[in-house]
Parts: sequence; structure tokens; C-alpha cells
Amino acid sequence: MELDAISIEQRDEQDQLAHLQQFFSLPDDVIYLDGNSLGALPKSVSAALTNAVEEQWGKSLIKGWNCHNWIDLPSKVGDRIAKLVGADEGTLVCADSTSLNVFKVLATAIKMRPSRKVILSDTGNFPTDLYMAQGLKGLVSEDLELRLVAPEDVENALDESVAVMMLTEVDYRTGRKHNMKELTEKAHAVGALAMWDLCHSAGAFPVHLKAAEADFAVGCSYKYLNGGPGAPAFVYVAPQHKNAAGNPLTGWMGHSAPFAFDLGYEPSAKTDQMRVGTPQVLAMTALDAALDVFDQTSLEALQAKSIELSELFISEVKRRCPSLELASPTDPYKRGSQVSFCHEHGYAIMQALIDHGVIGDFRAPNIIRFGFAPLYLTYANIVKAAEILGEIIAGNLWDTPAYHRKSKVT
Repeated sequence: MELDAISIEQRDEQDQLAHLQQFFSLPDDVIYLDGNSLGALPKSVSAALTNAVEEQWGKSLIKGWNCHNWIDLPSKVGDRIAKLVGADEGTLVCADSTSLNVFKVLATAIKMRPSRKVILSDTGNFPTDLYMAQGLKGLVSEDLELRLVAPEDVENALDESVAVMMLTEVDYRTGRKHNMKELTEKAHAVGALAMWDLCHSAGAFPVHLKAAEADFAVGCSYKYLNGGPGAPAFVYVAPQHKNAAGNPLTGWMGHSAPFAFDLGYEPSAKTDQMRVGTPQVLAMTALDAALDVFDQTSLEALQAKSIELSELFISEVKRRCPSLELASPTDPYKRGSQVSFCHEHGYAIMQALIDHGVIGDFRAPNIIRFGFAPLYLTYANIVKAAEILGEIIAGNLWDTPAYHRKSKVT
């Protein structure tokens, strides 16, 4: 039977991923469409943290670094994430924040291409990546240039002046998706390095860092990986750059023998060289537990359901909310696991929607954004969310002073 011909109830009954919903804790009266900003709480995390705090820290005290192997959490968790982004074991570590990892990689890439002075990025990149590039320019050389072009013009802007192409695979506003393999090939053809930000990719759909021959990648773990607010980020270094890279932030955890306490710095021969300070043990313990759910399915299955959910949502919203303009690509394979719409009163509409039990988010200047995390969403959720959105817009329920009042976090 064709998907379009079956009822929403049948879709949910036939959903091969429906059993994964039981692994998450979500309020019964909420439809959560913001997993692209902060993933839902996996039930396993609470027990893992309780054990880490009360049993490991509480009873083992400092012995926990050895007897519970806290010291190797960055590599252990990194290897689990590597499987989700198409990278080999030992090429990715969990460490620090995305912003810090961007800085490390950019500084490394510039050093590897000393005769070139351009960091190429696009106007759809997440601002923190651009800010870190601007800060690096102030530290390294005023000759260093951050060159910004429209997303569709990146390929034509690649030339022999570019040291590194820095792109976010999925545009945080619209969900538009770059072709990683093609653009990496183009960058390499002119001698540039390719760095990818996977914040809106990891855990949402298959990523192929090794196959695309990406040089570096960074990403966060609190979105589709469900690691929790402020969860640690990750950094990837292609095997061929392991010895050439060299982390500019030469903290003790990147040393080849941190507990030798040498006065001089000697970088680790492993990807561990991209570590800086002491690992966030509790945060990585939570992330490690959160990743267990990915052992129950495949990213291909997640992407297939994501496409069905997002296509259903677009169809329902188009029918119920003709005043909303689709900001995302219509081709589901050219966007990430999110859908965005434009409206001049987008912020107020989103606040009203949240107040009515459907949580998405807003991105300036006029984008209302919805994320589709197939691990815990149903088809019925999607139809109900579109129905509530339609009621809010048709009745102008968003047009009250409370919904126009902006909070610090939008």
C-alpha cells in the first residue's frame, strides 16, 4: 500500500522505529519539534549520571580516573560518534565546545597552508564559526581574510588563495544541505583544505567524512545526539593529517604523556592531540549513555523516517497555513532533518505555538524552525502540530503582547 494512501494511525502502527520512543522521557502534553536545537532526554541518562555521581565519584573518589577509566572517555565517546559520521576509529575525540574546536582546526589549517591567507565560508554558516575566524585573524595576521559568499557561490569562490574552506553542512536557519563530497573535491582541486561543521548533521542522517575525504570536522552533541544542554563537542582529524595538524591550544591533555609533567610540550601522536584540558566526566557520561539508542537502528532508517515526517509536515502546513512561506529546500535530500518557514511575525507565532504545546524555535529575522527527530516523534505528532499551528495563525492567536516580548533565548 502506498504511504499516501494509508491513515496516520496505520503509519504509526507500521513504523519500524516506533519502539525507540520508549527510550526517551518527554512530557505527555508536549509535541517536541526542537530536537535540532536540544535533543530530548534519553531515560538511560538519569541512571548513568546517578551511578557516576554516587557510585563512581562518591565511592571511588580520585581513583575513578583509573578504575572507571574516566581519563579515556574522550576517545571512547569519540569512537562512538565516529561511527555515526562515517569516520574511522581513533580519528575523532570528544572534547571542549564547538567554538573552541573551530578555532583549533582553523589555526591548524592556516599553519598547514602558510602561503595562503583566505578562509572561505558562506553567509549561511553558523555565526560562532565566523566569529572564531574573525578572532583568529586578530591573533595571527591582519593579512588573513575571512571571505564570505552566498552558499550557492562557494564552488566558484574556490581558488588558489584559499587555505581552508569552512562550511556547516546543514544551514541552521533553512536546513539547506551542502554536498560535502563535491565541495571537498573542489577544495582539494585548488589545494585548499576542507573543514565541516556537523552540528546539524550528526545523528540526523548518514554522514561520510572518510568517503568524502574531509580534512577536518567539528560538531556538537546536544542536538540529534541527545547529549544534554551544554554537552561536549567533538573534533575529527583525517588520518593523513594526524602528524601535521598540531593543536594550537597546547593543553596538558594533548601531551603525549600528560602525567610525566614535562615542562616542554610534546604533542600526542594520536588524535588526542586535539584535547586541551581535563575532560568533563559527568557530561561525557551522560552523552555516552545517550548514544546507546543509536545501537538500536541505522542512520539510513532514521533519515527515511525523517523525510516522511518532514514531507508530511510541509504538506499539512501548506494546506492549513498558506501565509507561511517555506524557507527550506523542497527536495528532502537537499536539506537536513528540519523544516523552516518565514513569517514577519515569526517570533510571536512560535511563542504562541509553544504555549499551545508544540515546541519549535525562532531564528532571526523571520524564521520559525521545526526539527524532526525520528527517534521519538510519531506521524500523529506531526499532523497535530500542523493543526495547532493552523489554528494559531487562522485565529491570530499569536497577536498578544506576551508573545511579542522576546526572551534571551529564542
